[in-house]
Amino acid sequence: MKEIIQKDFEIFLGEEVLEHLSAVLIENSYSKVFVLMDTNTQRFCWPLLSPYLVNFFPIVIPDGESSKSLVQAEKIWETLQNNMADRRAVLINLGGGVISDLGGFCAATYKRGIDFINVPTSLLGMVDAAIGGKLGIDFLSFKNSIGLFKHPKYIFIYPSFIKTLPSEEIRNGLAEVVKHGLIDNKSLFEKLSQLEGQAIEKAGNLIFQSLKIKADIVKKDPFEKDIRKSLNFGHTIGHAIETWSLLNDAIPLKHGEAIAIGMICEAYLSYEILGLPLSELEAINAYFTKHYPKYKGALNNDILIEYMQNDKKNDAGFINFSLLKRIGKAKINIHCQEELIVKAIDYYRKNNS
Repeated sequence: MKEIIQKDFEIFLGEEVLEHLSAVLIENSYSKVFVLMDTNTQRFCWPLLSPYLVNFFPIVIPDGESSKSLVQAEKIWETLQNNMADRRAVLINLGGGVISDLGGFCAATYKRGIDFINVPTSLLGMVDAAIGGKLGIDFLSFKNSIGLFKHPKYIFIYPSFIKTLPSEEIRNGLAEVVKHGLIDNKSLFEKLSQLEGQAIEKAGNLIFQSLKIKADIVKKDPFEKDIRKSLNFGHTIGHAIETWSLLNDAIPLKHGEAIAIGMICEAYLSYEILGLPLSELEAINAYFTKHYPKYKGALNNDILIEYMQNDKKNDAGFINFSLLKRIGKAKINIHCQEELIVKAIDYYRKNNS
């Protein structure tokens, strides 16, 4: 079992972590244990975790981004309240990014804060959402617009959960693994580029490298004042496209699929503004074009810009980007004119039509 110890939290990775979770719960003498899951993790992952828990209260919500809402938060708070959860209770978040964001938000605000533990079941959760203490819900169609920073007490990463995932969920999480390579570790990006298909389940060491990159960045900048902003590469345009898709598509893009598009667009901005070598722009575009489906919806540039103008990362009224000087080296706080943003979106359209 591998362990990463940070100032405010611990990460455990390995096939024996569920047994270790059981021991940690006993050591901390929690008054009550609540487990938040969605209908998918209840079906596929809960049977693997439940043998290690006793005297717990399950909370099950519908799967999908639409559950990251104030309505579901109220239901979770109500369950905690009705079951007399005190400040010595703990909430285990068993699931992907929606569960860790929503569950952490509810735990951090209930009675001014109870402990919560993340047990990510998706690749996206393992390498991104479960780590870093960004908690929140979507509000008025804007992603993560209500929330706060608070770290989980522990993170337990059980790699075998990846075996329960369909291929599109592996692809969803792989986008964030690739992002970590693009902003911090060119060698990681090159290794991922050499993988056949989405064989990330056979590359556990790459998962560890990826989450180690994020954990180290978070340790240096826990409240996103400086270097942590580099983790937003691909997310300014990507979140706008994700919001557009949620509101307009019968089957919306997954987070990683939208961020993959965002990384192509923002790599183009990096080429135009920071001089990212053309060969590296083409390598980034080639990777995502090969591994991710083309978006067939009609994107409205004006509405996408409007979404970006409401992005919580903006500064002094400017749309704020984290871009690449080269693969493995990011630069934060880059402001960009709307005309160039439209050119970047057009670059994606032209190269992925």
